[in-house]
Amino acid sequence: MSLIATPQTMHFPEVLPLQSGASIRDYQLVYETYGQLNADKSNAVLVCHALNASHHVAGVYPNEEKSEGWWDNMIGPGKSVDTNKFFVIGVNNLGSCFGSTGPKDINPDTGTVYGADFPVVTVEDWVNAQARLLDRLGIGQLAAVLGGSLGGMQAQSWTLQYPERMRHAVVVASAPNLTAENIAFNEVARRAIVTDPDFHGGHFYQHGVVPARGLRIARMIGHITYLSNDVMNQKFGRQLREGLDLKYSTQDIEFQIESYLRHQGDKFSTYFDANTYLLITRALDYFDPARSFGGQLAQAYARAQAKFLLISFSTDWRFAPERSREIVKALLDNGRQVSYAEIDAPHGHDAFLLDDPRYMGVMRSYFENIATELTKEGV
Repeated sequence: MSLIATPQTMHFPEVLPLQSGASIRDYQLVYETYGQLNADKSNAVLVCHALNASHHVAGVYPNEEKSEGWWDNMIGPGKSVDTNKFFVIGVNNLGSCFGSTGPKDINPDTGTVYGADFPVVTVEDWVNAQARLLDRLGIGQLAAVLGGSLGGMQAQSWTLQYPERMRHAVVVASAPNLTAENIAFNEVARRAIVTDPDFHGGHFYQHGVVPARGLRIARMIGHITYLSNDVMNQKFGRQLREGLDLKYSTQDIEFQIESYLRHQGDKFSTYFDANTYLLITRALDYFDPARSFGGQLAQAYARAQAKFLLISFSTDWRFAPERSREIVKALLDNGRQVSYAEIDAPHGHDAFLLDDPRYMGVMRSYFENIATELTKEGV
């Protein structure tokens, strides 16, 4: 049985300095919590979300169909991250379009919608904002920070920005930075959006339009990279959409995979904000903790104090297993305690959201050990 989820909002009037040198004030963060915070506030687990996800990590909304949180298979009573033992917090990041302050909102300095003027935010900025929310909740140290993909980058950054404020980092299907190929995919997706005639330089809100064509293409590009070749062939192969005869058309939908991608693109364009897509993909591009250390990842990780679990998936070519192994090596070079699981799964990058029993088992075992550790130490 799923939890009943209740979104909450926290307002921050004070200025948040950003890495770019800009700042933001009078912003809000939307978040959800699951489970109970124990008496000494030691059992909190922060979950960081990926590109198109949100604070709605687990549970369902009353009277709403298909409202399960994006990691509801992982988090809840008796699940791998057991909310009978942990107090789980999901936070929607700044710049998002799911409730936290973002480009669709009013800039308090101008009284108009931010649009393209919303400041560029980075993974490090998100972590700083999350830390402020935890301060408000009275949580000094987290039992763990957990994230997949871009969320895994945030979990990494937590260990470097606030090493003393967390005991464990769980990094799933992530990387220490993006490869050139990944940046290239992001750039093609961004160009699809900004060259849409309805984009209007990012100020499309004033024109009462949405750059839906660009968003559709961006989503189609992204979705291709989340799946493996094996899964695409298994699900769609070369099946035609209608019958067995070719139409010999350059514009009609012929193959099932085309129909699927167009459906995903159409759906995405109805709920995701174009400026948010630009912001989040750029935050992905910028993340590179080794950059300040001449590219030496081991030096970057010298600050980390947490224990680590890293998980990768064999067919994930967007965040390939060798990228996780780079992090593992950097941590071992610093004498950190690291567990690593490489799951042989056919699903590509999306595997981190799915129900592979080996994956769920690794997560369950690790979080059970965290719970036992907290009990034994009386933390």
